[in-house]
Amino acid sequence: MSNSHTFVGSKIKGLRESKNLTIEEIAERSGLSAEQIQSIENDQTLPSLGPLIKVARALGVRLGTFMDDNDALGPVVTRAAEREANSSISFSNGATDARKHMEYHPLAQQKAGRHMEPFVIDINPEENTDFKLSAHEGEEFIYVLEGEVEIDYGKEKYVLKAGDSIFYDSIVKHHVHGAPGKYAKILAVVYIPF
Repeated sequence: MSNSHTFVGSKIKGLRESKNLTIEEIAERSGLSAEQIQSIENDQTLPSLGPLIKVARALGVRLGTFMDDNDALGPVVTRAAEREANSSISFSNGATDARKHMEYHPLAQQKAGRHMEPFVIDINPEENTDFKLSAHEGEEFIYVLEGEVEIDYGKEKYVLKAGDSIFYDSIVKHHVHGAPGKYAKILAVVYIPF
């Protein structure tokens, strides 16, 4: 699978420049540091989903804008074979060494005007648990397709196995990861008010 986080960084930079905004203005609007914005744009850091949502809000675009180029007005069908063949989006788990932790496979890339972002996400196994929890506006729904997932949500930890699901307000600090050393696959739908 190809890794398109480079595409995301250049897309953010292009959108910022097309709106005649400086890195400092995006940093102020998003609550992130100018260094974080520059690092994301230059593909020095694999961002977690939380900062990307903040950058999208600061730019006045949907999160999906970073992941697609074409908008369809009608329904969008994503075939399993197409999903596997298309490039995925990689995000880190927020750890200081920015390990690649999740592979996001978008399910509605071309849908115009959407407020939900559906993904199938492969969660790679890892032993390290120094996760950085993040929060953003909206809601998230997660359904576990394979494996075992842990969700740190506020001060609670939820363990979900295949067939389990969770729906939560993403304004509460949270982090989604596989059980230590285990692979997992989830269906996730992120709603971000716009």
